[in-house]
Amino acid sequence: MMKTISLAAVAVVLTAPAALAGDVSVTLTGVQAGRGVILAALQTQAQFLQPEGAYGERIADAPAGAVRITFRDVAPGDYSLSVLQDSDGDGRMTLSGGMPAEGWAMVNGETLRAAPVFSQVKFTVPASGDVSLDVAMQYPR
Repeated sequence: MMKTISLAAVAVVLTAPAALAGDVSVTLTGVQAGRGVILAALQTQAQFLQPEGAYGERIADAPAGAVRITFRDVAPGDYSLSVLQDSDGDGRMTLSGGMPAEGWAMVNGETLRAAPVFSQVKFTVPASGDVSLDVAMQYPR
């Protein structure tokens, strides 16, 4: 009897539907050409402002104007978008006087006046579908 119950439990687990995933489409506006490779990542709260991300994309030779990035099969949840236009090629944000010295973007980035916290720049990927974001690049003056 116990063996039958265990096999039934396994069958239920194996036939359970997979977690839903959606695509996150980001349109970066105001991109400046010739300023380096664009590195973009979606980060969970635990990864926020770290050199890793749950999903990542890299765009070399981005044209000026608008650039579209699509992250495929993103699991539902809260994420931040971190974008760096890496002008010095070191793979990290270079700071000058505590301020970014390279192009960058985050959701609500234009409203930031200090180092961001996750709750200011997060967005949600729902279980029910895809997400589209328009995010402006920010460049040092």
